[in-house]
Amino acid sequence: MAADRLRVAVFGASGYVGGELLRLLLGHPQVEIAAATSTRYAGRPVGTVHPNLRGLTGLRFRSPEEMGGFDVVFLAAELQTAIKVGADLAKRNECLIDLSPAYRLRDPAVFERYYGTAHTAPELLGSFVSGHPEDNRAALRTARLVSVPGCMVIATLIALRPFAADDLVDGDVIVDCRIGSSGSGAAAERLNLHAERSGALRVFAPHGHRHEAEVCQASGLAVRMTATGVEAVRGAQVVCHVPLRRPLSEVEIRRLYRDAYADEPFVRVIAQRRGLYRLPEPKILIGSNFCDVGFSVTPDGRRVVAVAALDNLMKGSAGTGVQCLNIRMGWPERLGLAFAGLHPI
Repeated sequence: MAADRLRVAVFGASGYVGGELLRLLLGHPQVEIAAATSTRYAGRPVGTVHPNLRGLTGLRFRSPEEMGGFDVVFLAAELQTAIKVGADLAKRNECLIDLSPAYRLRDPAVFERYYGTAHTAPELLGSFVSGHPEDNRAALRTARLVSVPGCMVIATLIALRPFAADDLVDGDVIVDCRIGSSGSGAAAERLNLHAERSGALRVFAPHGHRHEAEVCQASGLAVRMTATGVEAVRGAQVVCHVPLRRPLSEVEIRRLYRDAYADEPFVRVIAQRRGLYRLPEPKILIGSNFCDVGFSVTPDGRRVVAVAALDNLMKGSAGTGVQCLNIRMGWPERLGLAFAGLHPI
């Protein structure tokens, strides 16, 4: 590896998000993957767990106990592990980008309410910059600690941002989320086994989904969120019902979106009247770092149905993590993230 490449480690590299990080970082021209950890698979080649990486690297998983210091560490562990190791990783490394839910919320009481347990490192809450480039680009340029929001949070914030920024929302926003099975992680419980999930439209969070708290915190809006598991592996879609303070026309709403995202490299405003993809769908975004956003407005102009879609493992997680890395290092944001998705698929 070239000596000037950034030395990066992935802590918790055997999960789905960890695998996506490895795939992206292996193709990143400014990065050397110095370590990929897994307690269960320590010593085994990463290609035995992530078969799409076979022949692309000789990297082997190493035990978390073997972790040294690095320029950047991506933390892709489950919640309790991320809380346990977060403080130590933050001290020993130049930059920590956390993709777990461990440090997304700032208020310990809100964390306990939504996660059902007290946070064991509450002093770190509020220390992390939210890894949402569309809102926090300036802060990310100098951040040592970054917490990437949840996939449905990213999609929802992108859908709602133009209305929240202009104080156009009047009352509660209802957000209906749909997500594929990879959103549950690689360690699936029985409810996510194929035999149980196939053919199902499972409303697993009829109210109070934990991402609700993140959206409220970031947007300042009153948001009520439901979440449904759909028969897809990858992809997330949010349908946001937004009551407006004053009537808006379709032209005005389209202008709001285009003004908000004109310079964003990974947000595309969909405004088609014809064709199969008139509103955003995750299917054509698989593997890409794009979030597509579109809308429909009621005839009286008092309610917008805003729709956003993304790949939950990419723009909803690993892709945004790499985008945050690019911002932090002053590199072009598209670096290592140029894949456009596939059609048909």
